[in-house]
Amino acid sequence: MDDVLIVGGGVIGLSLAWDLAKHGQSVHVIDQAEPGRATSWAGAGILPPAKANSSQHPYEQLRGLACELHPQWAEELKSLTGIDTGYRRCGSLHLARTPGEGAALAAWAALLRDEGIEVERLSAADAGEIEPGIAAAGLSAAFLTPEEAQLRNPRHLKALVAACERSEVKITSHVKVTAPRHNDDHITGIETTSGPLEARQYCFTAGAWTGQLLQRLGIATGILPIRGQIVLFHCENRPITRIVNEGSRYLVPRDDGRVLAGSTEEEVGFDKRTTEEAIADLTDFARGLVPALRRATIEQTWAGLRPGSFDGLPYLGPLPGLKNAFLASGHFRSGLFLSTATAVVMSQLLRGEQPEVNLAPFRVGR
Repeated sequence: MDDVLIVGGGVIGLSLAWDLAKHGQSVHVIDQAEPGRATSWAGAGILPPAKANSSQHPYEQLRGLACELHPQWAEELKSLTGIDTGYRRCGSLHLARTPGEGAALAAWAALLRDEGIEVERLSAADAGEIEPGIAAAGLSAAFLTPEEAQLRNPRHLKALVAACERSEVKITSHVKVTAPRHNDDHITGIETTSGPLEARQYCFTAGAWTGQLLQRLGIATGILPIRGQIVLFHCENRPITRIVNEGSRYLVPRDDGRVLAGSTEEEVGFDKRTTEEAIADLTDFARGLVPALRRATIEQTWAGLRPGSFDGLPYLGPLPGLKNAFLASGHFRSGLFLSTATAVVMSQLLRGEQPEVNLAPFRVGR
């Protein structure tokens, strides 16, 4: 019998499996499709700056821990698997075009400074000088966060799968859960399309699909899918070098000349299709902000389903009434970013240690 069965092979499940395996646990990961090929793969890989500070809210501590761990994990994954995850600290511009948006951005920058994060206010001319590819005229406000970083999601997921396999984690694809079995206070097994599975402990990390799974245990979480659409441009020459954010939308430049433009936030259920209207809107946004993209070809478009929660915080911790079942889901747009820290604190919890971040604010049923 495995020590832990993880239901869901996205970035959260794979990261947790790898950390557990590094601490001597036997782990089995199952996924209803191909591990690392759903929402985790579909994101843009933005890693915002954060600082760990014991006086902050546990969510900020989780963000700070994630920020510390990402460069370490990138190096360790490359050493173990030979796969470069594309981690680099490229910096980011945050832009506003109206006075109201500028005031909100200035307040956000003040919060970052209070947390000890480096942020610099720029004039429109300065923004255009350090990033000549953007249309800087008419900007109401601009801020530079030099510590912001990025990953290439597909490479990071590929490295995690390889690292798990090298650490003797069992990974099984195309397995759907049909019914969890449980007595008064324990899950005793899980019925799947490939037969029954048993473990000493269970952790549900199925992203937007987690809520559906837990309904079969009579547990409501409020996790719901939020569709995000993305456009991928291919350029002969890289038009920008930093991540560029305007409101909830962004441009992420890759070293090979590709630029990702995202993203939407749509409550449409489990519909992963792209729409002409949203893709046209993202394309207009990208080409208006970076004129060189008007000459670039659209290489691909896609959508992912992010797991949203009612208050914006993920669910991390034990499932109510069950002594051997846990949940790590509901990270919304921050799944890749928070995956390292989530893996560490949940691994500590499953191994009977005191998590280094207080998980009370993330409890199920809060």
